[in-house]
Amino acid sequence: MPKALRSNLSDEIIELGIPSVDVVIPVYNAPDLTRRCIDSVVAHLGQSIRYIYVQDDASGAETREMLDQLAYECVRVHHSVKNQGFGLSVNEAVGRSDATYVLVLNSDTESSEDFLPMLCAAMEADPKLAVIIPSGNYYAEYDFDRYPRQPGGYVLTHRLRGYAFLIRRDVFQKIGGFDPVFGRGYYEDIDLGRRLDLLGWRMGVHPAASIYHKVGGSFGRSLSYLELVRHNRNLYFSRYPNAKRNILLFSNNLPLEHLPTDLLNEVEVIFREGGCVHWLTRRPVPQIWCLHMPNRSMSLKVVIELALHGWLRPDKRVSEIWMLPDISPMLRSSLLLWGRMNEIKIRSWDNIVAI
Repeated sequence: MPKALRSNLSDEIIELGIPSVDVVIPVYNAPDLTRRCIDSVVAHLGQSIRYIYVQDDASGAETREMLDQLAYECVRVHHSVKNQGFGLSVNEAVGRSDATYVLVLNSDTESSEDFLPMLCAAMEADPKLAVIIPSGNYYAEYDFDRYPRQPGGYVLTHRLRGYAFLIRRDVFQKIGGFDPVFGRGYYEDIDLGRRLDLLGWRMGVHPAASIYHKVGGSFGRSLSYLELVRHNRNLYFSRYPNAKRNILLFSNNLPLEHLPTDLLNEVEVIFREGGCVHWLTRRPVPQIWCLHMPNRSMSLKVVIELALHGWLRPDKRVSEIWMLPDISPMLRSSLLLWGRMNEIKIRSWDNIVAI
């Protein structure tokens, strides 16, 4: 499309009040993956976007030359003088956009369909939805039929995955974007999601939208990346201490719709603060609260596995045990003993009518 015609169409869209979408792609080397990402965006999302802002984070000569040779009129390339990392690269690129929504993509993602109309429709259907993520290979293990659908067809999540997400640009700007304190990366996306959550915004994943993500393909992984992960993880948990709350919720046959409002309200608070509720049941339940609420068997093997995981990662340590009235007396006695021996807080929800 000629540049002048594209500009005229963009002006008309703004005048009509139709939501506009720009794409932001931070880039650090990996020229082949980056080129495939950009090509796929143009080919499959081209009718739904205005511009693609490529933020080159001081890549090598091969990547710079590839980006400078791109012939797409919709692509805007900016070369950073120094390496800033993922978060600051995205912040700078979003600052150049005036679109209603911004689609942030890792350079190791690849589009095969135009999922933007579905994502934008969900945003329009739910004014409190700040971020929506396309599903794909990362969410392949999830059975989306087990999660309640929200307005616009999305499934609720409380964990932002930064490799591909559509966000309201004004919301991103108002909360300051990614926090530069996380440096080159890791946990900056989870931190952004936590700030959105605590401000009352919602985040979701759209099961009908799909994108491929080659995990670890963008921004590289140096020998020191594990050290950076540990540093930023500690920083995250120092900022959100309640994110270390890990509750084991034991029930037998009670479905989600039979849980009382006060329990569900507390579950929501835990998730908004970054904690987790592991729902352990005799059989899989038909519906689960949100995407990262594990529902597993209440077997001894699973309980031991969760307990051992806590020894390896203090932030995964079991902090509370919640018991619903339909569990067996023997299990209740065992949990009370385990809690007392390990100084784990025990809570019984005895006001619930078992079925």
